[in-house]
Amino acid sequence: MYYVYILTNKTNKVMYIGVTNDITRRVYEHRNHLVEGFTSKYNVTKLVYVETAKDVRDAIQREKQLKGWVRAKKNALVESVNPQWKDLWDEIV
Repeated sequence: MYYVYILTNKTNKVMYIGVTNDITRRVYEHRNHLVEGFTSKYNVTKLVYVETAKDVRDAIQREKQLKGWVRAKKNALVESVNPQWKDLWDEIV
């Protein structure tokens, strides 16, 4: 199973879209700043969206599709399943 996910910061102003085969491990890494980069620099630690794919190629294609969307469309996607923009971390661990 593969996961396409969206993280944001405390104020929901910055978004990060990623793909992984281990959502718990990957979000833990983001939350604890274990990997230097965008999410660490901008404190992007709140998981607000997750979808699954059975094939890694499908997951990567979906990640690229989401990254190409304008911000309003990304916001609408998150709000379609998580209207309060709550942190979904507790639901995946």
